[in-house]
Amino acid sequence: QVQLVESGGGLVQAGGSLRLTCAASEGTYSSVVVGWFRQAPGKEREIVASISRNAVSTYYADSVKGRFTISRDNVKNTASLQMNSLKPDDTAVYYCAAGEGSFYTARHPSEYAYWGQGTQVTVSS
Repeated sequence: QVQLVESGGGLVQAGGSLRLTCAASEGTYSSVVVGWFRQAPGKEREIVASISRNAVSTYYADSVKGRFTISRDNVKNTASLQMNSLKPDDTAVYYCAAGEGSFYTARHPSEYAYWGQGTQVTVSS
């Protein structure tokens, strides 16, 4: 079992940056795929980025490519999402998630068994 806690959300102006961090308190972190998801009001939860167990491979949604960077540290049991050039459309609750399936197919929330509590990101225009 993996327990996840996010931090780093907040209010930022368009064009600004935020860094989200996900800390795993229990479990073998290196054995799971890590993903960041977001959910805006009235919308479905969607994947933002994911990273493979060994951090070699990453995936980004088209909407954040070139602006967001996902990373992980399996020694410190943490994962991060660096968000640059933020837009008002990026406003959402952001969730860290961990899954035991294949990195190459883990694009949907149902592929992830463990979730953090979420952190609000608000981008003002």
